[in-house]
Amino acid sequence: MEQSFPRPFPALTPAQRYHFDAFGYVVVPGVLSADECAAIQAAMRRVRGEIRARPAGYQPQPGEPKFISDQPHHVFIGDMMECDPLFTAYATHPRLVSMAEEVIGGEARIVELNAHLNTRSPKYVPGEAPKYDFHNGTDVPFSSHTKHGLYHCNFVKTLTNLTELGPDDGGTVVVAGSHKIDLPVEDMIARAYEDRSLIHQVIAPAGSTLLFAETLIHATGQLRSDRERAIIITGYGSTMMPYWGGAALTPEFVAKIPDHLRNLYLGKAHWTRGPRYRQLTDPVDTRTFTLADGWHAPV
Repeated sequence: MEQSFPRPFPALTPAQRYHFDAFGYVVVPGVLSADECAAIQAAMRRVRGEIRARPAGYQPQPGEPKFISDQPHHVFIGDMMECDPLFTAYATHPRLVSMAEEVIGGEARIVELNAHLNTRSPKYVPGEAPKYDFHNGTDVPFSSHTKHGLYHCNFVKTLTNLTELGPDDGGTVVVAGSHKIDLPVEDMIARAYEDRSLIHQVIAPAGSTLLFAETLIHATGQLRSDRERAIIITGYGSTMMPYWGGAALTPEFVAKIPDHLRNLYLGKAHWTRGPRYRQLTDPVDTRTFTLADGWHAPV
């Protein structure tokens, strides 16, 4: 797939890869430009407005986006794949796909695509130590393996913050190192609350991508500022995994997918997974990729 879909490999510097292995996540700055962040934000807000303008009781049709949550302080949009070419360009961004493949240890397929728009919760109490909705998406024994001494997970996410994330802007929080520990999730969360230095929060400039294994315990941070937090997320799995991002892709959309991206969108019904492994000391592939290199699906 490399010849028909050029993408960097390795996608992480040795230091970034070491950080990922040690903590279960890494923040990669500068993945999207300011213009790209603004364009995706505008598309997200347009989609939010279109969904809210639907008549009461409207049932989304196949291929249409929907709210997974619609609260005054938190909008969670799902089934985004078919409603704007910018979203498919993000999901197929060569550097993001390669970051996912580096963690998976093989070719990736898209399993979900969604976005969040957050403002401060009305339940926020200044000065109160926050509690988080901690969770993970898969367990360590099922989803983990090592190769060349490096950790791999068959379910990963790329979460890109489209707005600046300062200390008070609700960046994602994680229980560092939990991606490798096969203990009950509730026990690890309890230990993290006993020693909050185990809880790491994302603080990053707009356009940065949080790459993390879904074995890692994580949650939305506490938003204390007056700013809106806007993020877009693609979930990637191994190619033999199913698509679980809500409604299935429509036949009309599937017919538009170019041949070189069909495995990325549709997976493969067998175990030939296209291994992609690095050594820690391999230098990062410095080729530059932008949203223009992703696939802008016709709408």
